[in-house]
Amino acid sequence: MPHLQPGMTVGLFGGSFNPPHEGHLLVAKLALQRLGLDQLWWLVTPGNPLKSGNGLAPLAERLAHSDTMAGDPRIRVTAIEKTLGTAYTARTIRHIIRRNPAVHFVWIMGADNLGDFHRWQEWRRIAATVPIAVIDRPGATLTYLSSKAARALDKARVPERAARALPRMKPPAWTFIHGPRSAISSTALRQESKR
Repeated sequence: MPHLQPGMTVGLFGGSFNPPHEGHLLVAKLALQRLGLDQLWWLVTPGNPLKSGNGLAPLAERLAHSDTMAGDPRIRVTAIEKTLGTAYTARTIRHIIRRNPAVHFVWIMGADNLGDFHRWQEWRRIAATVPIAVIDRPGATLTYLSSKAARALDKARVPERAARALPRMKPPAWTFIHGPRSAISSTALRQESKR
């Protein structure tokens, strides 16, 4: 687990990063800037329970590529879920918060994940445990904002102009952040590499 000081604000950005790409870096940099974060952790998962394991590069390879891609000392690449033996975000977040009670964490996700958030194990508990920043991605923004999870959490939505205060807000609290978007996706990169 990266080193932390009490009072810091830290973004948690999970994913398979299979492979990591400029879109991930764009989300990370936008979150660092708009949320005023001290650090942002790329939580490189051993696997994703909602996705097929086919084509998943070895964890060590994805970590190495993520380290190379990050290029910002505030972005910390970690395989904490492998170390903890957790496969689900809710458990990982609870463990991180328990170990660092004086740090302000915020979950970072691309808008495409908001569409499936209601399928995550204990998604309501995640929303009740940590504030969430949803970063816009190319596609159907309005569709993401009308997803089952977005509708269920509608009363907890914070205006984008208050994004900088989000990490210190009591959950549930979430915001949708607009900004530069990248159409690059790990799926497209994997398909292109097979050609």
